[in-house]
Amino acid sequence: QARVVESGGGLVQAGGSLRLSCAASSAFSGYAMGWFRQAPGKEREFVATISWYGRILYAEAVEGRFTIAIDNTKNTVYLDMNTLQPEDTAVYYCALSRNTDASRNGKIISSWGQGTQVTVSS
Repeated sequence: QARVVESGGGLVQAGGSLRLSCAASSAFSGYAMGWFRQAPGKEREFVATISWYGRILYAEAVEGRFTIAIDNTKNTVYLDMNTLQPEDTAVYYCALSRNTDASRNGKIISSWGQGTQVTVSS
């Protein structure tokens, strides 16, 4: 089963930016990598997803502020987060899915990584 490792979280002021990285243990051609987040006391929710070939979907809450991208040579997916708001505070996770629609629906086929904490102060 493919493994993923998230990195890049931190503390940032409202309006700031962060870049998260998700490194897969092997190439995931034909599949999709999704970003999810879980805030304290809330369920984990979908953020964005990208297929190996570049098809992208975003959650409405982040569209226009977050950008997902893939580096196929490094088996790595990035999430550039701009104009961060306190409500973006959460642990961010990545996971593989069979396709972007499955990713958007939370249907994953890899284990969850350890996550990376993003904290946005007001």
